Amino acid sequence: MAVYTDVAADELAEFLSQYDLGELLSYKGIAEGVENSNFLLHTSAGSFILTLYEKRVARGDLPFFLALMTHLASKGVNCPLPVKGRDGEALRELAGRPAAIINFLEGIWPRKPNVTQCAGVGQALAKMHLAGLNFAMSRANALSVSGWRPLFEAAAARADEVQPGLRVFLSDELDYLESGVWPKHLPEGVIHADLFPDNVFFLGDRLSGLIDFTFACNDMLAYDVAICLNAWCFEPDHAFNVTKARAFLNAYGRERRLSEAEQDTLPLLARGAAIRFLLTRLVDWLNVPPGALVKPKDPLEYVRKLRFHQSVNSVRDYGLSTSGLVV
Repeated sequence: MAVYTDVAADELAEFLSQYDLGELLSYKGIAEGVENSNFLLHTSAGSFILTLYEKRVARGDLPFFLALMTHLASKGVNCPLPVKGRDGEALRELAGRPAAIINFLEGIWPRKPNVTQCAGVGQALAKMHLAGLNFAMSRANALSVSGWRPLFEAAAARADEVQPGLRVFLSDELDYLESGVWPKHLPEGVIHADLFPDNVFFLGDRLSGLIDFTFACNDMLAYDVAICLNAWCFEPDHAFNVTKARAFLNAYGRERRLSEAEQDTLPLLARGAAIRFLLTRLVDWLNVPPGALVKPKDPLEYVRKLRFHQSVNSVRDYGLSTSGLVV
């Protein structure tokens, strides 16, 4: 979440007049994240989140995101529910941007995830994957392996400004991942594709909700698992925490067992997940709009994570043997 597009109070009040949400009491921008403009709204009917979708999010994809949240919520997944206006529509326009309001979820995201929270995420991710299997709509993953080279080309000329040698490091890794090794026949379905700690709310150690589905798409379910290994199982000093990884994978496996093929390719998928976020962070780092209320995330964090995954030989290095996954 972030703020790129400001909204005037009178403009917002007029926008809210299309809903049955009562009177606007206050609102403020949310500075975390890097993708869209988000505001916390307080009205006489309660608290809500207003999202203005910025340029990276294609307008044509928005019905998918909103319908997916509605579908998952109907299946018992605790996620935001889009609020419909009096005309029955959830998607409309504000300040020249596509916009939607979603209900507010209680909880805070964990700055330093513990083992119990990692297990909670594993369980919730598996339940989300199962709940999404009969979702009727589909959306291709634009940030899978075919989308990484254009990101690299957008940042390559300045990559060494961030770290000497980064351009060659990225180019070599892309050459490998594009050489035909990327798996093609693993189980697929709807994935979150961005389930970082700041997109998961907890009340204490109890997971209270999954948020921000603006990268959700159809892809390999195990790729979502690999994204979470990167996001949840490294310490602030970038050391891999095997205990957290074991808790996460076992909790996932109790709801949806990873196949043997998924286990075998997990190190490769983790490399792909690492370079995907390294590249998008690098592009964002080099292209923060002037005056934006936004905190770009450090791309070098993912250089360290990618180097770790390059050294991994099997799923055992993530704390599990093939017989160790819990059904």
